[in-house]
Amino acid sequence: MSTVILSIDQGTTSSRTLVFSPRGRILFTAQEEFPQIYPQDGWVEHDPETIWDTVFKTLKKAWQFAEENDHDIAGIGITNQRETTLVWNKETGDCLYNAIVWQDRRTAAACREMAKKMPAEELNAKSGLIHDPYFSGSKIAWILDNVDGARDLAKAEKLAFGTVDCFLIWRLTEGKTHATDATNASRTNLFNIHTQEWDEALLELFDVPRSGLPEVKDCVDDFGTCSLLGKDIPILGVAGDQQAAAIGQACFEEGDIKSTYGTGCFVILNTGETCVTSENRLLSTICYRLDGKVTYALEGSIFIAGAAVQWLRDEVKIIDHAKDTEKLCRSLDSNKGVYLVPAFTGLGAPHWDPDARGGLFGLTRDTGRAEIVRATIESVCYQTYDLFKAMAQDGVKPKILRVDGGMVANDWMVQYLAGVLNIPVERPKVLETTAFGAAALAAIGAGLFPSLETIKDVWTLDTDFEPDMDTKTRESVLAGWKASVQKVLTD
Repeated sequence: MSTVILSIDQGTTSSRTLVFSPRGRILFTAQEEFPQIYPQDGWVEHDPETIWDTVFKTLKKAWQFAEENDHDIAGIGITNQRETTLVWNKETGDCLYNAIVWQDRRTAAACREMAKKMPAEELNAKSGLIHDPYFSGSKIAWILDNVDGARDLAKAEKLAFGTVDCFLIWRLTEGKTHATDATNASRTNLFNIHTQEWDEALLELFDVPRSGLPEVKDCVDDFGTCSLLGKDIPILGVAGDQQAAAIGQACFEEGDIKSTYGTGCFVILNTGETCVTSENRLLSTICYRLDGKVTYALEGSIFIAGAAVQWLRDEVKIIDHAKDTEKLCRSLDSNKGVYLVPAFTGLGAPHWDPDARGGLFGLTRDTGRAEIVRATIESVCYQTYDLFKAMAQDGVKPKILRVDGGMVANDWMVQYLAGVLNIPVERPKVLETTAFGAAALAAIGAGLFPSLETIKDVWTLDTDFEPDMDTKTRESVLAGWKASVQKVLTD
């Protein structure tokens, strides 16, 4: 009987459970997509029961695969879409409202009001974050203030609040464990990343009662036991999706950097034991916490990356499959001056403009689907460049970037990214680095991996993309991008 790890990867558009061997090989994958809910302009929600149903269906399929193939399940790892927020009744387990997704902008005005009560510098000094509806604190407050009776239930200590990982742990352990990990806690704007505690001043600012918040654990810890599949399986590792990807990419040394291209794009730079404060609107966050020891990171967050490709497919309907984008990009010698700024839910770092809206610029009579598709793919590279420019202004200049996520299967995009950034870009053989990161944490908890160093041994390079864009072209396309962004900014 061989030993395996089940890795739950609950994302923005789908839920998956993967079965990993102790050496990081994917043995099985089950996936279930689910719909997005858009009640109003700038609002994005998920049905909590749909999240749970898709997770449990995929988990059950993975478990059945392990049983049928005589694999012994050593534990479960969980990674999740960060900042997405739920509030549920402790007695019934039912959510009071839909999950408010990380992309949601409804609390923008409330965040501006809170900035008057606590200066941005003070908030950042505690949480490492900024005043923005992206984070969980204002989402919790909105649910408590807008659902009838929610405040009264919270005062009676009958409610639980949490990010998606916390909700899943609660359901998987049948209400026995109300816990999260330090990486997810660090994305709420309620957690002090220096003291490693829920911060009373921040709780007061957001008007969120302490009684509803989960216990904050290390990324490798005892998160309870799942008995829903007929046998007891321990939950041993948890990390938010971007931190899990950094772990899966073996970014363990100070200066190591990865960028994940999923629904959004997120760049995480390991800063070691030092919590670096950005002067250019990047975020200070927790990369991971093991044995009580914190490793910090500098992060840039882009709200729309793969979601723009999904928009091309589902709304604009000019492609049938995401894989069609590479051929269309290659069909052109240049972008012909066409730029897409995908500010569909505002702009994230380094602009942080929740009221910005998307724009398509430089159209002419001969603009066609290839130009629009290429502008969409290029926009992801340009947004990444903006993050790297902000890091450079903070005194950090990475020499190599590791990439992952569904979009990096597109060779053209990764090569263009290397050209725009003017540094080598490395793509690993296993692109499922987020799920692997969660599995690796659980493997450490189960004693299958002695330490993070084992992950370094498992990580394998697939392709190294060297920059090949000449200086004149780079300067020209970046100037066009900058001018386009200026047209959508509202600040």
